[in-house]
Amino acid sequence: MKTITKKRLSAIAAAAMCATVFASCKNGSSDGGNVTQSVSESVSANAPAAVTMAADPNEPEAGIPVNLEEGVSDKMYGRAIMSEGNKARLAHAMKKAQNGEEVTVGVIGGSITQGSSASSTATCYASLFYNWWQTKFPNAKINFVNAGIGGTDSYLGVHRVDEQLLSYKPDAVIVEFSVNDTDRTMNKYSYDSLVRKILSCDSNPAVMLLFTTMEDGSSMQNVHKEIGAAYDLPMLSYHDAVYPEVAARNLIWKDISPDNIHPNDAGHDIIGQIVSRYLDGIYNELDSITEEPSPFTAEALTKDYYVNAKMLSAADITATSSEGFEVVEKDFYDQFHNNWKTTAGGTLTFDVECRNLGVFFMCTTDGKSGTYEVYVDGERKGKLEADFTGGWGNYGTTKQVKLANDVEKHTVEIKPAEGSEDKGITILGLMVS
Repeated sequence: MKTITKKRLSAIAAAAMCATVFASCKNGSSDGGNVTQSVSESVSANAPAAVTMAADPNEPEAGIPVNLEEGVSDKMYGRAIMSEGNKARLAHAMKKAQNGEEVTVGVIGGSITQGSSASSTATCYASLFYNWWQTKFPNAKINFVNAGIGGTDSYLGVHRVDEQLLSYKPDAVIVEFSVNDTDRTMNKYSYDSLVRKILSCDSNPAVMLLFTTMEDGSSMQNVHKEIGAAYDLPMLSYHDAVYPEVAARNLIWKDISPDNIHPNDAGHDIIGQIVSRYLDGIYNELDSITEEPSPFTAEALTKDYYVNAKMLSAADITATSSEGFEVVEKDFYDQFHNNWKTTAGGTLTFDVECRNLGVFFMCTTDGKSGTYEVYVDGERKGKLEADFTGGWGNYGTTKQVKLANDVEKHTVEIKPAEGSEDKGITILGLMVS
């Protein structure tokens, strides 16, 4: 039996309707207009109402190249502002600066925030954010903290934010981790706790979320924006500003980035323009923003696993036993001191009280690092793969080995895996909460 296509079925149905109308005319209907009207009314009664979708006024126009020298267009800016959020904390910080008071602004994120691929620290978006405050409030003392560290995600961020950012009592903070966060579950938890930590700081800082992108459009902004929406925060998307233009071939990616992630000066300038334009909007309506900032009391969107997250170095905790390891002042990072290091195997044991536990360690390209295993209370919980031979460079990475609901005392042992007995590793810190 031959298959009847949808197109043929439609034709048969149309022909049947025409035949019915024709038969009605022949069988005594003297008013062909009435027959037509009744059929039309029947069709109209059963047809769904027409829905007209309004065109997005900020959609890229095909064939209209982005002129980087002319700056961020209205369409790009319109897409970039995912949410204006509550402006009370930012307005409060601006009024402090307007009154000549001391104000501290800061950023935390990965390599983009650190300024990788910018020609200098002065041309990265973080410095442009700082410059905005200096320019707008020349009579105020504006302090700046850049807590960007390349290759790090919000899981490490939530464990280091107290010491590296919140200890400076910031008034306004930008958070940027949307290309470094990759785990949609764990990083949702860590990002939520990180944002909550900042919002809960005694200085009541304003928090702005910045969403960046990779060349292929990869970004965690769809996960991170759930956090921003839950707490009514400003959300600015570099992804939404540039990626639609790249996809429409109005913007060549290599003009804003030398690789598949990091913005060059032009890319950083786009971010800087978006941030500055948003801040300008608040500055221009300061007199009408009368709401006073209040302590952060919102319930957590997630389980807030990392509410008390912190980093423990050799200055904070003493190993109960150490064979082959020595404490070094620092092995790689200026931000992380008092590391445990071995060059030829060994075992490191701690007694620690925590709910959650992770290890921050070095990966190296020299072939001298190996694989170490982590045991918690005698149970193997994960591997620390420190050998990065042939990779792009040395870097620190994290491994979460325990996630629980209750705080308990644990014995943690770190020792070489089979085949790595003569290999080295540097433990930069224990991550506990």
